Amino acid sequence: MIFEHEIPSGSKLYFGESAKIKREIEFVSAEMLENFGFEEIVTPMFSYHQHEAFEDQKPLVRLNDAENHEVTLRADSTADVVRIVTKRLGRSTESKKWFYIQPTVTFPTQEQYQIGVEIIDGSFEEIAKTATMLLDEIEAKPMMQIANIRIPHLLNERYGISLEVLKSMHVEQVIGADLPWIEQLVRVSALEDLDDLSVFPADIKAELEKIREAAQTVTYSNMVISPLFYAKMRYYDSLTFRMFEGNSLLAMGGIYTVDGVEAAGFALYTDECIANKMKKVG
Repeated sequence: MIFEHEIPSGSKLYFGESAKIKREIEFVSAEMLENFGFEEIVTPMFSYHQHEAFEDQKPLVRLNDAENHEVTLRADSTADVVRIVTKRLGRSTESKKWFYIQPTVTFPTQEQYQIGVEIIDGSFEEIAKTATMLLDEIEAKPMMQIANIRIPHLLNERYGISLEVLKSMHVEQVIGADLPWIEQLVRVSALEDLDDLSVFPADIKAELEKIREAAQTVTYSNMVISPLFYAKMRYYDSLTFRMFEGNSLLAMGGIYTVDGVEAAGFALYTDECIANKMKKVG
């Protein structure tokens, strides 16, 4: 029996203090991003192309349009923003900096409010610094984790380490690979661990150098390096970052390619930011 006041598991309800915090986070974020030259976009809840963003398409909520074409509810905003800006709005706007404040929906009934930022032809430095400034503006002090998805792909394609092992972060199995430098790679966690890269083969070394350069350029004080982390969104193809406070993931982003368009972006997870603030208020 479903009572009249029940809401589906995974859906969101904000009221009183939590609703006020949500409004403040969204207002402060919009104001800051507009001051930085970003334009706002609100994309449709329905999409024809969401499946192209996900390696695992089980989270997609599927429907059909009036012509019986399959559509899905918006489970990710990044790919649709890039497609709409470059293919639909391309002739009417020259702006390359966009932000959105809107929810995503995944199967079966999971809502997630997000504040997202996308920069066409943007750099990792620009997007990472924007994320840290935005989090600072809402009084969050998270840890930044920097990774490079090319490293897991290289380990899989050239050195025989299963991508599933890397996705699951089975460190023991990774160390068990017959590679003289693999344990040193696993132990990388701080910028100083990248001072001497001579032990690594040229392809891995080149990708670690990208992490080192990014970490030095962003100059964020609370930082960890995670060369084995695998970002599961299909469009990420190089440097990525995540922002944690305690066990809460507050933001995630990086540089990526959608339909041949290179861009950089991140999503701030509003629900986690609200919960984080509620704990502090309490």
